[in-house]
Amino acid sequence: MKVLTCDIAGLRVVEPKVFGDARGYFFEAWSQERYREAGIDANFIQDNESFSHYGVVRGLHYQQGEFAQAKLVRVIRGTVLDVAVDIRKDSATFGRHYAVELSGENKRQFFIPRGFAHGFAVLSEEAIFAYKCDNFYMPSAERGIRYDDPELGIDWRIPVDKRQLSEKDTKHPLFREAQR
Repeated sequence: MKVLTCDIAGLRVVEPKVFGDARGYFFEAWSQERYREAGIDANFIQDNESFSHYGVVRGLHYQQGEFAQAKLVRVIRGTVLDVAVDIRKDSATFGRHYAVELSGENKRQFFIPRGFAHGFAVLSEEAIFAYKCDNFYMPSAERGIRYDDPELGIDWRIPVDKRQLSEKDTKHPLFREAQR
């Protein structure tokens, strides 16, 4: 596998080695030892999966305090733009975001450590999105940031009139007002 470091400390893009032939393909989606050697040292305890249609934007979500989560995300089918926003107050890149295109074709994975808000936009007709978490979901610790905050300047690559959001995601505070 190939691990790409990002310009925001802690984030990693993983390009697994894919073995393919006329029957299909195989790749190792997770190996604790290999990933630890690559700087991804998380004890994942929960796997989640979502299905969405074109234009769906989910996020920006995070959990605070002792319930913060690291995530390893990937797309099984379709294409998404995946985004992580640095919300670590003591970080030199506080408030900056990193975006990467993940797809069922490129098989890339995106590691997002604790201390980041996370979201994605579905660029294909539909997408199946899967992710591992190193902490359980805790509703009382859940927080969010407005996905379209002008200060963050995220280009979601979806026209405004085509974006589909949950009611909850339209009501998150702006970055500067968010609880961390």
